[in-house]
Amino acid sequence: MPFLTQVPAWQALASHRDALSHVSIRALFARDPERAAKFSHEAAGLFVDYSKNLIDEGTIASLIALAREAGVGARRDAMFSGERINRTENRAVLHVALRDRSGQPRIVDGVDVAQQVAAVRARMRSFCDAVRGGAWRGHTGREITDVVNIGIGGSDLGPKMVCEALKPYAHARLSMHFVSNVDGADIAEVLKRLNPETTLFIVSSKTFTTRETLTNARAARAWLLASGEPEAAVAKHFVAVSTNAGAVAQFGIDTANMFAFWDWVGGRYSLWSAIGLPIAVQIGMDAFESLLDGAHAMDRHFAEAPLDSNLPVLLAMIGIWHQNFLGATSQLIAPYNHALHRLPAYLQQLDMESNGKSVTLDGERVDYATGPVIWGEPGTNGQHAFFQLLHQGTALIPADFILIMRPHHALDAHHDILVANCFAQTEALMNGSRSTDEPHRNFEGNRPTNTICLDVLDPVSLGALIALYEHKVFVQGVVWGINSFDQWGVELGKKLAVAIEQELAAPGPVESHDGSTNQLINRFKARRRAVA
Repeated sequence: MPFLTQVPAWQALASHRDALSHVSIRALFARDPERAAKFSHEAAGLFVDYSKNLIDEGTIASLIALAREAGVGARRDAMFSGERINRTENRAVLHVALRDRSGQPRIVDGVDVAQQVAAVRARMRSFCDAVRGGAWRGHTGREITDVVNIGIGGSDLGPKMVCEALKPYAHARLSMHFVSNVDGADIAEVLKRLNPETTLFIVSSKTFTTRETLTNARAARAWLLASGEPEAAVAKHFVAVSTNAGAVAQFGIDTANMFAFWDWVGGRYSLWSAIGLPIAVQIGMDAFESLLDGAHAMDRHFAEAPLDSNLPVLLAMIGIWHQNFLGATSQLIAPYNHALHRLPAYLQQLDMESNGKSVTLDGERVDYATGPVIWGEPGTNGQHAFFQLLHQGTALIPADFILIMRPHHALDAHHDILVANCFAQTEALMNGSRSTDEPHRNFEGNRPTNTICLDVLDPVSLGALIALYEHKVFVQGVVWGINSFDQWGVELGKKLAVAIEQELAAPGPVESHDGSTNQLINRFKARRRAVA
């Protein structure tokens, strides 16, 4: 394929941007009474209104042409078929296989991975039934009341976000806790509220060598044993999600209670695997499988719908329009639902770790913008914090508003206020407001938004919502010509940290780094001694 900025569709979009430079979204609505219906689609239980963007039918046509020229369809099919599209790590990318509900074989390197997935899922069901039903008990015979997930990155963000979102479906006896930060305050604050006799730990680390996770797991193990429990108690209070049976056994966990996953499951795409064990414990395996059902429904839509009515493709290409042609550098996620308060953090990793790349699959440095900064907070809190910047700041910040039509609570008046604010904010961002006498009251408007509506926040709809964003990120990576499934940028700082950690423990000043780093290390060593 010719270099991205030279393909015809890119050139057409650049010309189209110039043609729309003096047009407002409000004017586009005035021209076309059917605009809202034309620029809305529904799939897998989600309704998406993307009409409040600076686009017209010509924009969408050119964006879809760019998607075709970039090979989105072929790349999508290659992912679903199990080809090794993660070229830098020579791996398939098959998180879609984890939620494939078709029952059909899925052969990768001569192995039916569908059977492997089903086998792990059956083991998850037995374990969850035992914990939830009270058959799994601690070393002293008491029922489990608290479950602590110890992981980091995708082993934390996804399960934590889903457990928060689906609290109405939680088991009444069980409380879920999440520890990820190697800052000791994280695990210390969790442990001081728990009883060792009734606490179960899930340690999630594919290699069982992740530094932060193992540091916290060892602290939890020491806490359990310090309570007077014998070494044998570890096997009743710890399970693992890992592929390293030797390290798991050495820790004291019975490998019969180790749940596997595979190298074709990326961390930020892993909540559908055994990494989702805390989700399944909280909501039950039937509800967990409903989560998979919702994601699978979105997978089928993504795989089968024409590109010009395909929700992940449309949202991805509108994002590229904002990023590469209108100059946006960030994307706001504004869920108007408190249960989704961890969704922006989850999407930060999904998007920024996937598409925060500056080198193409061919090893060439890009000369165009790639992944945006993802950020956000729930509405209406954000309206009293950062919405000022959206309305009157100098930056163009596209926003996704996510709304649940029917809440789980019975406070209808609260919900009506929330919904009214959601609709009002998208309208105000689009239309703006003019004041001839007081310039500080001017709102330019023309600020783009998408509104994503779910009838109810249940496992099915949440699964579809997460998969929608997964596929959106994938499409953008294809168009930008980058690998959305590696994360080499995570490694350098971790490698350097190991060397610095050794220097912190050694006597004497450090001189092996740049002046700033040497100064900071030496100041820390001196101040630590002074405080002690």
